[in-house]
Amino acid sequence: MFQKVNVSRFLVSIIICLLAGAIGSIFASSSFESWYLLLEKPAFNPPSRVFFPVWTTLYTLMGISLYLVWENGLQKKEVKVGVFLFGLQLGLNILWSLLFFGLQSPYLAFLEILLLWLAILLTVIQFWKISKTASYLLIPYLLWVSFAALLNYQIWVLNS
Repeated sequence: MFQKVNVSRFLVSIIICLLAGAIGSIFASSSFESWYLLLEKPAFNPPSRVFFPVWTTLYTLMGISLYLVWENGLQKKEVKVGVFLFGLQLGLNILWSLLFFGLQSPYLAFLEILLLWLAILLTVIQFWKISKTASYLLIPYLLWVSFAALLNYQIWVLNS
């Protein structure tokens, strides 16, 4: 009934996702204390202290999701496609931080987050074919990025 957990693969899956978050935070930290604080933000903008625990939780869920798919065997075509899509959305996740915080461009970040959202949705759909649990674990991420897209859009509009 219970599968044996490949601990090293499990940890690698989570570390990959947390590392993506750490890379993104490099761009954020450089302008978070200055540029970002000066932006006009919508009333529904969460306090800054919310972002770290939310993203840490989401990256951890993403890592578990990746692990569940990876455990089905990289030799299978549907797993290869799923892992590719996962990597694509993870790269887009990092790129958003570069565009929004690094280049200080809410406009470019908004265009990019639409691509990120689509890549996450495609990953959820592909993961569903492999592991429904893996797919479900990405739903909070998809919902948060939906909220982030709305927030990004409002910041762009309010500051252009």
